Amino acid sequence: MADKTFDIVIIGGGPGGYVAAIRARQLGMSVGLVERELLGGICLNWGCIPTKALLRSSEISHTLKHLGDYGFSAKDIAFDFGKIVQRSRAVAKRLNQGVAFLMKKHKVEVFDGHGRLAGGGRVAVSKDGQPVAEIAAKHIILATGARARTLPGLEADGKLVWTYREAMVPDAMPKSLLVIGSGAIGIEFASFYRDLGAEVTVVEVLDRILPLEDEEISAFARKAFEKQGMTIHTGATVKSLKKAANSVTATVETRDGTKEITAERVILAVGITGNVEKIGLEATRVKVERSHVVVNQFLETDEKGVYAIGDLVGPPWLAHKAMHEGVICVEHIAGRHVHPLDTENVPGCTYCRPQIASVGLTEAKAKAAGYDVKVGRFPFIGNGKAIALGDTDGMTKTVFDARTGALLGAHLVGPEVTELIQGFVIARTAELTEAELFDTIFPHPTLSETMHEAVLDAYGQVLHI
Repeated sequence: MADKTFDIVIIGGGPGGYVAAIRARQLGMSVGLVERELLGGICLNWGCIPTKALLRSSEISHTLKHLGDYGFSAKDIAFDFGKIVQRSRAVAKRLNQGVAFLMKKHKVEVFDGHGRLAGGGRVAVSKDGQPVAEIAAKHIILATGARARTLPGLEADGKLVWTYREAMVPDAMPKSLLVIGSGAIGIEFASFYRDLGAEVTVVEVLDRILPLEDEEISAFARKAFEKQGMTIHTGATVKSLKKAANSVTATVETRDGTKEITAERVILAVGITGNVEKIGLEATRVKVERSHVVVNQFLETDEKGVYAIGDLVGPPWLAHKAMHEGVICVEHIAGRHVHPLDTENVPGCTYCRPQIASVGLTEAKAKAAGYDVKVGRFPFIGNGKAIALGDTDGMTKTVFDARTGALLGAHLVGPEVTELIQGFVIARTAELTEAELFDTIFPHPTLSETMHEAVLDAYGQVLHI
């Protein structure tokens, strides 16, 4: 007999898991939540939130270096790297405590331990190898997340070669840094350390940085990063890492031949691996492909009564996508009519400087899908608010279906575009066309006016350039 029985048991208390727990309680279901480390998961404790706290500090550092542009002067400006890291950890701790409060508020019973499927709708919970409880439910949601991927011969050691965890809490500020991988994680750390003064080199195996973004946006971002002093190698492969006492030398195969790059520290940012091990999948019908659990549109696995959400399942691997999946999954269990997730309406945000945000199809993907496209662009140099801010390095790009006027995609680079993108997400979700966006009034002066202008430009009606 199980120690306790619930309507739903959730294994994993990250963004997907804890949001699913709250929604289930709102719908009147009893919930047991199993978490082996910290509530809030990687995102809140070691990812999304603390990295944004770090990036806020590097953003301030950049502003302080350009005080003269705003009529100020100051001497002997310096930073305490330890305090920057300390602030980041304090932000994460505060939000972790906030999730704990939400669990108590919604009467979600939290089990501190590792959860494993034990068959027959049961979950065995253990801590440090010792049994804690056995709980049961008709419905079990797997939300165990993912971890940093490693490559053979390029494994992290936590000292000279870092994953994102070590990159967030280093003992000291490195003078030089090699970042392997130029996705969102790699570029955010590259931007953070560069703005604080480190010499940063980025190596990307594909032919461009930020390979999931629109090609034009990737090219724009690369120019901005190189202007800031970053060295970027694309179409390049790190073949080996040789460690010294306080540095690492990478042998890198590039288009121009083999290079040796020496840096004090290396950050591995080459993707993620789903946490599918030791959760009891072996005795189930659950399918795993390339370290991620296979689910249908309602997040159901092939094992009756077992579901999976978040980074454990397919891309995009983003916290807001996990949260939305948690709600879809629980509402489906409750018998509600739900709309399956359209991954093309999931926004992507990268919080480097300049920021990058996008939703929907890139121009290339839209053309490859057979669309006749209309493309609009508007540079931030033509926007009054951007000029007033002193931050005009950016652009907004829109991609429309020429036949129907549907917004196929939107791609932005520049100040605060991670806030602006939601306007285009709403437009895609509501299936708006260029006509409704034409008729929408954007307040002046705001950065959001670049969105309106990029829509107008796609149809030859741009006003301010």
